[in-house]
Amino acid sequence: MSFPDPLALFRLDDQVAIVTGASSGLGDRFARVLQSVGARVVLVARRADRLASLAKDLPGSFVIAADLMVADERERVVAETVAEFGGVDVLVNNAGVAQKVAIEEESLQQFRDAMELNVTAIWHLCKLVSPTMNDRGAGSIVNIASMLGHVGSTPVKQAHYCASKGAVVNLTRELALQWARKNIRVNALCPGWFPSEMTAGMESDEGSQRFIRANSPIPRMGLEHELDGALLLLASGASTFMTGQSLIVDGGWTAR
Repeated sequence: MSFPDPLALFRLDDQVAIVTGASSGLGDRFARVLQSVGARVVLVARRADRLASLAKDLPGSFVIAADLMVADERERVVAETVAEFGGVDVLVNNAGVAQKVAIEEESLQQFRDAMELNVTAIWHLCKLVSPTMNDRGAGSIVNIASMLGHVGSTPVKQAHYCASKGAVVNLTRELALQWARKNIRVNALCPGWFPSEMTAGMESDEGSQRFIRANSPIPRMGLEHELDGALLLLASGASTFMTGQSLIVDGGWTAR
């Protein structure tokens, strides 16, 4: 009996993958990783200049500058992708927002804005891509949540972020159940402390580093490449019997 090449399971040759929040940080990295295994990547973010720069490094990629806070813009992202490529195979819902603020100073508008981008936009994009994935007979949705969807973040105070990421975790479970028999898999990737725009300055701030060393079993922030394998697992055929799960990559933070 022939044995398939396990590494081939992680290939995404000619599959169409939307990556939101692709203009910087984790989203930029995710787009590069997916393109490196053969995906045709759709780069989505507000900052068109940064997307254009990234696209120069990713032959065959497609840029859509859009504000995902706006429902019509989310609809345009999916419509333009389908018009260009005929459908969607992978959706990586990475765009999000976070601010460090105690609840006493946190405004109602800040909370609403976080829920709109971090939860409603994810719900909406999942809903929008599901018909084309259903037509193609398969699809993989990777919702970028956080370890802070499973535990609180104080002394880093950000109630809006924890609430929104907890919602993403359970939204992921529910959509996975609704679409499992349509062969559309929905999983959440939950990073711990990684360098990104949201954590800007933490990597060079000694107080932040002491906090991480004191609380993380692996006593450091994650490195840029340490989400690559988890992303490819969830996006690719390597995880075809996996849905509704949260894959936490946090150096052991939530194991305590």
